[in-house]
Amino acid sequence: MSFKKRLSSGEFVVLAHMNTPKGVNISGMVNNARRIKERVHGVVIPDMDNGVMRMNALGGAVLMRQQGLDPLIHVYGRDRNRMAIQGDVLAAHVLGVENLVVVKGENMASGDHVDARSIDDLDEIAILKAIRSLESGKDMAGFELDGSPSFTLGCTLGSFVDDQSLAQEIDRVKKKIEAGAEFVMTPYVFDMNRLVELVRKIKELGVFVVSTVFLLKTVSIARYIATYEPGAFIKEDLIKRMRQSKDREMEGFIIAGEMIKDLRGIADGIQIVTLGWEHRLPTILDYAGL
Repeated sequence: MSFKKRLSSGEFVVLAHMNTPKGVNISGMVNNARRIKERVHGVVIPDMDNGVMRMNALGGAVLMRQQGLDPLIHVYGRDRNRMAIQGDVLAAHVLGVENLVVVKGENMASGDHVDARSIDDLDEIAILKAIRSLESGKDMAGFELDGSPSFTLGCTLGSFVDDQSLAQEIDRVKKKIEAGAEFVMTPYVFDMNRLVELVRKIKELGVFVVSTVFLLKTVSIARYIATYEPGAFIKEDLIKRMRQSKDREMEGFIIAGEMIKDLRGIADGIQIVTLGWEHRLPTILDYAGL
């Protein structure tokens, strides 16, 4: 069953977040996909996120399809102008990629090609509108297409630190939905009460919600996120729990599994982000009972 059909049927969707390799050795990505093939319903593939040059997301999506997995690829305007975006979208359809997530590209300053120039010809809303225009049979210049594509379109909600910034993000999401988004992916939030309220507010907009579950690999990572990413809402009790655990690494997997269990019946699905530990995705799924 495809990602879209599973969402529409009301079944809880489990997605794995998986980066492409920085090079052409695809063995790691393929092996990680094979480990979870029967346990997840799709793979989210970012496109050179964090400004790090990698094989592009479309190449990764084709690999995932070859492994029998339904890919969702990121689309954004940081590295491409409107012609390149439209061309890539058409290619995605021809290659069997049916799910696109329109996101905001991260700043190049933290990446590995700091001298690269950002394009940003189109913002997220304009990209969503452009894709819907292609589906209607015309490109952005108004010329008719020889065959039109079809996609399931999603967007993301940015991080927030208080009620005011959340309201601003919700307003932005409303505009993205009006432009054609059918589902929304949330940032990772470790305060379950806040997350439940966030999911409720997005669902009121009439779209599906996929929550992000982030693996805390170490206490130092948890502390860093708590200090520099206030929108993650990591409580001191959670950091203390990891620090006092007899097996701190395994505690991170347990926490991720617990969050996934809690989100069933609340969100429409989850994406699991491990940032380089995709080989440990089966462990998270074990603790989540999936």
